[in-house]
Amino acid sequence: MASLNVGNLGEYLREQRRNAQLSLRQLADAAGVSNPYLSQIERGLRKPSAEVLQQVAKALRISAETLYVRAGILDEKERDELETRAVILADPSINERQKQVLLQIYESFRKENGFETSSYADVDPEAVDADGSPGAADSRDAGPKQSPPS
Repeated sequence: MASLNVGNLGEYLREQRRNAQLSLRQLADAAGVSNPYLSQIERGLRKPSAEVLQQVAKALRISAETLYVRAGILDEKERDELETRAVILADPSINERQKQVLLQIYESFRKENGFETSSYADVDPEAVDADGSPGAADSRDAGPKQSPPS
């Protein structure tokens, strides 16, 4: 079987697995994938889905976005934006409303500087779930839509 071009994903996974002091079998069990399949990923013979990469990242306690970039699923710029969003959304020192306002400001600055904005840029913060994705917020809780600062 010929090796696939998956941006040194297999080597990176092997290195992360060894750093975590896990055997191939232990990681496969923790990620919920078969041992032979994980071995083929590490050897560059299989290109895993985003879902499998997410499971492996969780088992290794590393960023799934990093694996997505290495697998060619996500580009570096998208990863940076996603990681910025994740850090903001994970901050326990600010409330959900503040997180959404901060994300709106972030998006407006990106737009002002000529970068594409994500699909969430113009979403009403009251209609956004805690993970930052557009959600089905209760309509009675939704206030007037605010424009991002200029």
